[in-house]
Amino acid sequence: MNLPRTDRGRLALVVVLVVAVTVFTATVPLLRDWFDLRVYYGTVDSWMHHGGRLYDYRVPGTTYGFTYPPFAAVVMLPMALVDLHVAIAVALLLNLAALAFVLRVLAGRSWRRHGWYGCALAVCALALFEPLRDTFSFGQVNILLLALVLLDCWLLSSGRERWAGVGIGLAAAIKLTPAAFIGLLLVARRWRAAAVATAVAAAATAVAAWVAPEASRFYWTHAMWDTTRVGRLDYVSNQSLQGILARLDVDSRAVWAVLVLLVLGVWVARTRRAVVAGDWTAAFALTGLTACLVSPITWVHHLVWLLPSFAVLVREGHRRVAGVLFAVLCTSVVWLWFDDASGVDGFLGSNIYAWITLGLLLRLPVGQLGVDRSTLPRVTSETAPAPTPAAPATAQASAQPVSPSGATAATTGTVSGPGLGLARKPSSDPTGSTRPAAPNPQSSSSPASS
Repeated sequence: MNLPRTDRGRLALVVVLVVAVTVFTATVPLLRDWFDLRVYYGTVDSWMHHGGRLYDYRVPGTTYGFTYPPFAAVVMLPMALVDLHVAIAVALLLNLAALAFVLRVLAGRSWRRHGWYGCALAVCALALFEPLRDTFSFGQVNILLLALVLLDCWLLSSGRERWAGVGIGLAAAIKLTPAAFIGLLLVARRWRAAAVATAVAAAATAVAAWVAPEASRFYWTHAMWDTTRVGRLDYVSNQSLQGILARLDVDSRAVWAVLVLLVLGVWVARTRRAVVAGDWTAAFALTGLTACLVSPITWVHHLVWLLPSFAVLVREGHRRVAGVLFAVLCTSVVWLWFDDASGVDGFLGSNIYAWITLGLLLRLPVGQLGVDRSTLPRVTSETAPAPTPAAPATAQASAQPVSPSGATAATTGTVSGPGLGLARKPSSDPTGSTRPAAPNPQSSSSPASS
């Protein structure tokens, strides 16, 4: 099928796609009904207005409650001042703004080459990306956390390292998974940024302990260690190494630990190569992939951390590979094994998102920026000296030889940034931070985890 070449034809195609995507996203994904946001809202409302405890709250009629560190609840306190519908609207706007920032960081300045038409097609495609549409329809915080982390990616890539680490630190205080990026800073030997991230996370956690001392004590001594508060490990939405093992009925912690160590070894080796090449986008992409694999629970909507990997694939010219993998992640195919993940087909199909994550960790192109920088001519912002009367020829930016009149060729080079160059089975069973909580209330003295 040939794509339209005229502006009128392109506009007509975009309108059709926008209508189709809008109808789709307003029906199938929104069956999630902002469930996780309602957990956040109910928790904060109960805490502020009814004297409830953070980790005792349950959505009426369910066993789902709050599972994030106390600082996340502190950040969400403004929700106690508005009703649920306003909270949903604000959450939508924040997620849209965060997504725009994420795309700007990943695409760099290359988005301008594609114009409004290319950007419109990209937005339509992103609206079909299952992790992203689930993040919106659950009212989740994944995109906001990704934006905070990629803020540091942008700072490191652009040489503005003074404030690098602040975004990672805040994200790690809100949710534990982004703490993996502190590990990235250590592997990259960015000691100052790692110290800033750690200090910010510690300060935010201390603020939460001051605001909610009892809840903080319960979370860090009990709830953090109780994965049953988050959900069943074998649930098909769990696309981590632990989820694969759980669906195989392998409950050995030793086996999981060995797999985690292997993944971490690959991550360290490949991340060092990316950092040496100055390819911070690839380094952050590899860390996001690793965090998804080693986390005990990685729900489908957590896989928004794969977006930087697709940016790297496109940047390096692997557009077909990126397109195929992206398309698979739009299909909701894992839900075909919602009821039964046994057998070879269950092993392969129910874990397909995890296989994609693992494949990207092993094969994502890294270190390409370093090669390109050494082979491409250098570009400077300085103006070439004006030619003398005896040598009227103008020096070319491409550094091609000039006439033997003695005119000096301009020096050239490249400046590189973090950018690219550029039928779900119906189920009302929610996922993510709202998976079944253990029957251990906050006041319980029994051990807990997360």
